[in-house]
Amino acid sequence: MKFLIVTGMSGAGKSTALKMLEDLGYFCVDNLPVPLIEKFAELTYNPNSELSKVAIGIDIRTGLREIGKALNDLRESGCFYEILFMDAMDDVLVKRFKETRRSHPYSGTGRVEEGIRKERKELEYLKGHATYIFDTSKLLTRELKSEMDRVFSKDKGFNNLFITILSFGFKYGIPNDADLVFDVRFLPNPYYIDALKYKTGNDKEVQDYVLNFAEAGIFLDKLEDILKFLIPNYVLEGKNQLVIAIGCTGGKHRSVTLANKIYERLKKEEQYGIKIEHKDIEKDTLRAK
Repeated sequence: MKFLIVTGMSGAGKSTALKMLEDLGYFCVDNLPVPLIEKFAELTYNPNSELSKVAIGIDIRTGLREIGKALNDLRESGCFYEILFMDAMDDVLVKRFKETRRSHPYSGTGRVEEGIRKERKELEYLKGHATYIFDTSKLLTRELKSEMDRVFSKDKGFNNLFITILSFGFKYGIPNDADLVFDVRFLPNPYYIDALKYKTGNDKEVQDYVLNFAEAGIFLDKLEDILKFLIPNYVLEGKNQLVIAIGCTGGKHRSVTLANKIYERLKKEEQYGIKIEHKDIEKDTLRAK
């Protein structure tokens, strides 16, 4: 029996997560009042119950004052549960509320920022006891769906960390959200090769050119080694978003090639959520005459 409690910040994707869990075969109930959690668990854990996977959604609207006692009662009754906490950065939440023109449950007619601050304080206990924390600040819906499927359907390991491999061009500036920045301008630039100038690191010809240099392979090996050391330590530190930025001059050739390759290597681990983005690949698009 899988018993999952889904909660988190308003606007972070709790309702979307419940819909995705429903698609994965979970019996889902949203906005269940806290006093009813134990009773609901008793019904689902009944030997005669046909349910094998259950998810309940709770948030500040359901009343969280007794949540600590309710969870403790569940444990004492022998009910094994997990908590999925949906989160996002405050500025992202503010933007989402403004875009949808919805009021925050805690802000009323006041400022959304104040409502978010109050809610985050109210949810500290649940986040501190969460089994999974999904930060949706930078996740597209399809990326969240992929993560949900990986964790709750394929039963892959989850370490509360989502990694973004990001290629960029130094001429456009270092990404503001980059945690680690690596400069690959030490490699020869395909831009100066006529046959490669109008292509990108997504094209095989550019990849073959860049990877033909021994330094590229050495760089990838050393980068993979340091990331495999750093990532578990970031997990222990509680980090749940990691942006690894790889830059070259224009963000089209070398950085794209090497970002793709390190993404392929890390993706094989299947321990963390991971995606790749090419920030500047389409800027100043060159066209062959």
